Amino acid sequence: MTQQITVHGTVAEGFEAVREEFAAFVELERADYEGQLCAYVRGRRVVDLWAGTEADSLYGVFSSTKGAAHLVVALLVQDGTLELDRKVTYYWPEFAAEGKGAVTLRELLAHRAGLVGIDAGFSAEEIADDRAMAERLADQKPFWRPGTAFGYHALVIGALAGEVVRRATGHTLQEVYEERVRAPYGTDFFLGLPESEEPRFRPVQPMLPTPEQQALAAAAPTGPHTLTSIAFNTHVPEPGTLADYANSRLVRAKGPASAGGVASARGLAQMYATAISEVDGRPPLLKPDTVAEVGQIHSVGYDLVARAHKAYGLGFQATADMWHPALGAGTFGHSGAGGTQAFADPRSGLAYGYTRRRMVFPGGAAPENDGLVRVVHKAALAS
Repeated sequence: MTQQITVHGTVAEGFEAVREEFAAFVELERADYEGQLCAYVRGRRVVDLWAGTEADSLYGVFSSTKGAAHLVVALLVQDGTLELDRKVTYYWPEFAAEGKGAVTLRELLAHRAGLVGIDAGFSAEEIADDRAMAERLADQKPFWRPGTAFGYHALVIGALAGEVVRRATGHTLQEVYEERVRAPYGTDFFLGLPESEEPRFRPVQPMLPTPEQQALAAAAPTGPHTLTSIAFNTHVPEPGTLADYANSRLVRAKGPASAGGVASARGLAQMYATAISEVDGRPPLLKPDTVAEVGQIHSVGYDLVARAHKAYGLGFQATADMWHPALGAGTFGHSGAGGTQAFADPRSGLAYGYTRRRMVFPGGAAPENDGLVRVVHKAALAS
């Protein structure tokens, strides 16, 4: 007999279909499923659901971390501290080595710098440390001529952006995030998880691909010297797994800005809500012009690393183009390898966050997000 997983939490009037969709999905999941779903509309929390876990449990959110990192960059651009069309070397002179001197901050954020990793790869200690990665990256020759193509800077974009932030402000990206984004709202989305919060963390469970999925993966192998392997640091002699990365206390403690964040679905959704809406009596973090800038597509088409069609704004994924076409143009956010999805849709006022514990094949936003986003967005438009 299949063990039934109970869905807990609340939805606002008009969002009942979201609970039904979530419950229907959970019923088909494995007995060990853990997941959370949260959504805000125009600054009001309208969906708060969880199953197999607690509402405040924390999960490794992998590349959804990039959303937090690039919200910091957007704030500093809005302040005038950073300028998108200035060369990176204006802030970080050492970056000019090996022909990178002409790269602008805009190109860097749009995954166009050609600097997806380093030839020799990073150690486990370096991959947890943005400053250590930045120092190595400054000396690396680009893997393509900057500005001529784009490819997902999976594990390094946060370190690159973070070094620009540190040079411009004197503070780490994580420090700016804590002061300006997380702490004022008590948001459960950490770039650097305090030891006191460790009991809430639920270790990531690796994916369990079906035989058919294993065959698909075997049919498209990633060689040790491809851009994909370099970008994900799997070309080193003893590469760790993505689950190992998220489950490392060193990674959680340092909160590397590409993929080392820890959050609940509440935290993901709340962060995006604070970006575009009034929350707790505070004005939106981003002004309308900034929202429009970060949501503008800067790179679209064939991604040299992902080897597939992708679309990016300024650090953020262009969520409508990449994942959920029903969403408004200008929607910005970032999925994560563990199945996480998180974004803000400025047109509808929707801010969305989803977490799960077990990774799903092939990685990235879990397929259940398709149905969940559809019903949440429909309810948001009607509200």
